[in-house]
Amino acid sequence: MTPPLGRELLDDPAADPVAVRESLCHIVASNRWFGGAAALRWGIARALAADPPTGPLTLLDLGTGAGDLPIGIARWAASRGMVIRPLGLERIPAAATLARDNGVPTILACVRALPVRAGGVDLVTISQLLHHLSRDEAVALLRAATRIARRAVVAADLRRSGVARAAFRLGATVFRFDPHTRADGLTSIARGYLPAEWRALCGAAGRPVETAERPGWRVAAWWPARGATP
Repeated sequence: MTPPLGRELLDDPAADPVAVRESLCHIVASNRWFGGAAALRWGIARALAADPPTGPLTLLDLGTGAGDLPIGIARWAASRGMVIRPLGLERIPAAATLARDNGVPTILACVRALPVRAGGVDLVTISQLLHHLSRDEAVALLRAATRIARRAVVAADLRRSGVARAAFRLGATVFRFDPHTRADGLTSIARGYLPAEWRALCGAAGRPVETAERPGWRVAAWWPARGATP
């Protein structure tokens, strides 16, 4: 895949495994404290409110990294009396191993060719992955995710902003992020989406889409899958 701007450590499937694990540990902290996890929960909450579950659900997290986001969603659901069984898909071997070590069964594969049949999982989540792709690749992934989900797709990413870059610099210093994560975080924000861009991108999934700006300079969206009620 050719990213639209710059290059990050996690763009390279052959990246140094030690550097990958270190960076992912800091990305877990970033997700927790800077809005990534909350943005994804926003979408999941709306998807489940629109179509309340009557039994356990499967959730496939594309580009799962350390697996922290699907684990967090499963715990959040359990606190509300729901069962969500998290799965991951990751193309970087070191990241897939880390996610498995953290308790998320993870497929080693690329999102360009999802090895999942149509309607193969209940929910699909895509967090901070789309900005790594060209627009055409991102649109193709959104449509593929809609195809493999039975109930809904939830996507979240970064909102491009100069203030966000300044805030990330401060946060990276406070949390003592490694050099890769410091540099890549700034690149990720520069690759992020303005709200209108985000609405247009997610609208290309071909279903009625609800989008929102979320705290931490995040954008989020959810939409029903092909077999779900709009």
